[in-house]
Amino acid sequence: MASTTDIKNGQVLKIEGQLWTIMEFQHVKPGKGGAFVRTKMRNVLTGRVLEKTYNAGAKIETATVDRRDYQYLYQDGEDFVFMDLSDYDQITVLGNTVGDAAGFMLESQNVTIAMHEGSPLYVELPPSVVLEITYTEPGLQGDRSSAGTKPATLETGKEIQVPLFVNQNTKVKVDTRTGDYLGRVS
Repeated sequence: MASTTDIKNGQVLKIEGQLWTIMEFQHVKPGKGGAFVRTKMRNVLTGRVLEKTYNAGAKIETATVDRRDYQYLYQDGEDFVFMDLSDYDQITVLGNTVGDAAGFMLESQNVTIAMHEGSPLYVELPPSVVLEITYTEPGLQGDRSSAGTKPATLETGKEIQVPLFVNQNTKVKVDTRTGDYLGRVS
C-alpha cells in the first residue's frame, strides 16, 4: 500500500483487480477544503483512459511491474517468441498482447516487455524505428487530391501514409506510437 503523495507518472496501480498506469497527475490545494490528487490513468490491458480523483493522503494499491529487455526472435502462428537478453530464456507472447507493435517489429529487434506476476502485459518499442518500404505507387507531381500523401507498405506488412516523393525500397523512420512517417533515412 502506498499513499497518494507517492504517485508519479508511469506508476502502475491496482484498482478493483485491474492494472492502471498513471499518465498524468496533479496535486491540488484549493483555498477551501482539503487537498486532493487528480489523476489520468490508462488501463494496461484494454487501453481505456480514466480520470479519477483521490483525497490527499488516501491509501492506494500499487502493482509491481517488471520491465525487462527482450529480443524479438520470430512469429509462431498468432503468437510471438522473444528471448530474455539477461538469461537467454525464451518466452511466447500472445498476439493480442503484442497488439499494434507487431507492425513495427523486425526479427532481432530489441524491445521491452512489461511483466506482472510472470505474465506479459504489453510490449514497448522504441519511440521510432527505421523500416524499408516494400511497395508504393509512384507519386505523380500534379496529384494533390490526397493532401500530398500516398499509402506505402513496410517490410513488416504494416501500411502507412508517406509523402508523394517517397519511393519503393526507401528506408523511412516511423513513429511506433502513432504510425506516422517521420522522414527518410539514408
